[in-house]
Amino acid sequence: MNLLPRLLRPLFLAVLVAIPAYAQTPANPASPPVQRTELEADWVEMKSTDKETRVLCVGNVVLTATNMRLACERLEIIATRIGDEDVAIATLDQFKYLLATGKVRINQDDREVTCERAEVLPLEEKIILTGDPVLIDRSTDIITTGEEIVMHRGQRQVEGKNIRISAPPIKDLGAEAKDAAPAPAGQP
Repeated sequence: MNLLPRLLRPLFLAVLVAIPAYAQTPANPASPPVQRTELEADWVEMKSTDKETRVLCVGNVVLTATNMRLACERLEIIATRIGDEDVAIATLDQFKYLLATGKVRINQDDREVTCERAEVLPLEEKIILTGDPVLIDRSTDIITTGEEIVMHRGQRQVEGKNIRISAPPIKDLGAEAKDAAPAPAGQP
């Protein structure tokens, strides 16, 4: 499954450039090399106005970009366009909105998300996951589930409704004293 292509060169160039920049985590010396963004789907429709381009992908959608892979049944993308307003396939400038629905699966670095709906809001720098969302962070071995999970871009921060977190065992919560305190002088 290849997520957001660099808008399949002329056609998907703008979206593909914008999505990886949004999805990428802060600079990390161990980051994988930059790779081309590729989008695959059973059906794709792309419409442009003077100001923006909307892309709708349906069926077996896969978007792959640097350190990220998104798969779903339906994907909507909105990006601003630049350049010649008369060309049929515009160059895209800035990714504005993404909505993935139906069996959504996102893999990025050591995190994996599954849900029925993922809404990416780049201006607010967050992703809202609904429809039985599950977030697995393999670096910490923490699994988060809930009614709604909100992930904040570039941060290891989540919040949400009716959250349940499963984490590795904690050896000591500090509830029991290591050594009994000595009794004060003159007391047994």
